[in-house]
Amino acid sequence: MPLLSEDGYERMNSFLREFPSTIPEPEAIVVISAHWEEPVVSITAHKNPPMLYDYKGFPPESYQFNYPAPGRPRLASRIQAMLETAGIEARLDYERGFDHGLFVPLMLMYPAANIPCLQISLSSSLDATFHIELGRALAPLKNENLLILGSGFSFHNMQVMMGKQDDTIDEKNRQFEEWLAQTCSDPDLDLNERELRLIEWDRAPAARYCHPREEHLLPLHVCFGMARAQATKVFQDVVSGFISSAYQW
Repeated sequence: MPLLSEDGYERMNSFLREFPSTIPEPEAIVVISAHWEEPVVSITAHKNPPMLYDYKGFPPESYQFNYPAPGRPRLASRIQAMLETAGIEARLDYERGFDHGLFVPLMLMYPAANIPCLQISLSSSLDATFHIELGRALAPLKNENLLILGSGFSFHNMQVMMGKQDDTIDEKNRQFEEWLAQTCSDPDLDLNERELRLIEWDRAPAARYCHPREEHLLPLHVCFGMARAQATKVFQDVVSGFISSAYQW
């Protein structure tokens, strides 16, 4: 976990710490978390969300992290209304706390925890088209001073990650990363081509090797749905033995 040790995460942690200096300070942060799936899209609406340690087997200190940022219930209600207007059923969750899809990156990006935050769940359908449409429904938020953070990982095969014994680059990992870079940021792709590639992401080279389950990829689909444009690759490096990347719209 990046918060426990810099080992293997040095460049990613540096990127996260430095990224806020490249954008205006947001009035609120909206996180689409890979760590929350619901049958009905859900939005945190707690005024002061607690912590949710949604992992097992980590050292005791990992259960002491605290990120006391306030929630933003009025924004949550507006997002619920926005989704329902677009025909997407949505609910407010007044109990769920911040999971590590939020507090791990934000403890590095905004350690003062003084910017209101909320989370939006994935749909448990894990349908790629649905998550692009979810982003499209959220598109009006682009016109506000908000940071929309798709919190996942571009490589997420835990079995392979835990079994890696050397520093060699995994060829399947590299193939998928090349496909992802082309899909998100190649200027020669038009909007329809970009969207189709994301809908059919599991046809990409080594797709199911890199994402046996797609929950860590789908926050990217939501962000693309909001922007419906070419992205800029703002980070790529070897993280804990595997190539990982980040994109900005």
